[in-house]
Amino acid sequence: MASPGITKTTASPSARTALPRPYLYWLAGTRVSLVGDAALHFALGWAASAHGGRTAALVLTAITLPRTLFLLLGGAVGDRFGARRMMITGDVAMLATVLALAVAARLWGTPPWMLVGFAVVVGTVDAFYLPATGSMPRRLVSGEQLPRAMALQQAGGQVAALLGAPLGAALVAMAGLSGTALVDAVSFAAVLAVMVWVRPVAGAGRSPRAGGLLAGIADGVRTAATDSVLRAALLLTAAAAAGLLPAIALLGPLLARSDGWGPGSAGLVAAGQGAGMLLTALVAARLGPMRRIGVGASLGLALAAAGLAGLAAAPVPAAAVASAGVVGAGSGMFACHLGPLVLAGAPDTHLSRIQSLLTLVQSLALLVANNALGWFAHAAGARSAIALCAVIGCAAGIAGLASPALRGLRRAPEVDRPESPVAP
Repeated sequence: MASPGITKTTASPSARTALPRPYLYWLAGTRVSLVGDAALHFALGWAASAHGGRTAALVLTAITLPRTLFLLLGGAVGDRFGARRMMITGDVAMLATVLALAVAARLWGTPPWMLVGFAVVVGTVDAFYLPATGSMPRRLVSGEQLPRAMALQQAGGQVAALLGAPLGAALVAMAGLSGTALVDAVSFAAVLAVMVWVRPVAGAGRSPRAGGLLAGIADGVRTAATDSVLRAALLLTAAAAAGLLPAIALLGPLLARSDGWGPGSAGLVAAGQGAGMLLTALVAARLGPMRRIGVGASLGLALAAAGLAGLAAAPVPAAAVASAGVVGAGSGMFACHLGPLVLAGAPDTHLSRIQSLLTLVQSLALLVANNALGWFAHAAGARSAIALCAVIGCAAGIAGLASPALRGLRRAPEVDRPESPVAP
């Protein structure tokens, strides 16, 4: 078997064939559901804001905390009982929950206890649902088609994010939280119908049922920690989450406010990032990623860092929007390369667990970075904090390029991996 430095130089012809219909149906159903979720999350935040900032923060925390606490358990359960079964169970649970929310909001309005209770259910279901749905592309397409499939998935996610908030605002104005919940229920019914019909065509094994779930969690962590490619990819994900994600969402509004640009400019900066990510995802879905997929992920970080440097120095809103577009393009390039790299590199029996680790690493890094960068921006200014993000992104890109495990990988990681164990 080839050593880690030796890789195949050509992709299978199947990489350019049409994606399987089951995957396209699954993708359409889940993207519809994402639009409904985004609309309901807007409505939920709007309802919570009526009770003040502390209640709004509590509702957001009630989603994030159980999701973070139970992610690893959710990954172990998904590998033990099957990702498709977990998605169907999660869709049924959320369909019942949003219907109950619609009825309760109609009868009692939006008291804080109800909003917090619903948020806890959402966060708990997400902890089991996200690892399962994250592993589905690997179960529905061939390894050669995985990068294009995941790029199309990312593009659909960006479109859903762009449509969800305006739809939520319109629904809240017309029908309130209750009506928005009913629309989200329709989206869950749609994805549930798709999941009942779709069957994985690229079979992936389940983890052995011997041993408990805690042992399964430990095995998933150990697998990622002792695999050179997965370990490097997870570390790169943490760095990207810390350096890229807070820059627009947290620091963009602070920059606009400190420079007197107004909320409209802050919104355009965020839209510029989204447009850059969408464009990159569409290009990757059409043409595929770079042949050296690890290098492509690292170069994406470097491109995003260049955009952040431009944003930190932007003299006018137009320059800030253009720089944010570069940040989005680099972020999209990173995601379109690293996502399939991790999913294709995970063992068949550990797909959901590796996805749960990927989400957990990103969430924890973002949690720390948001607080640290917020403090730093308060002390040194928003531009200095954005410049720090650029440094983090650049350092992560250089580290990725210097990593032998990532630098040698080509387009289909599953055929490039060594058979012999690698050193931790």
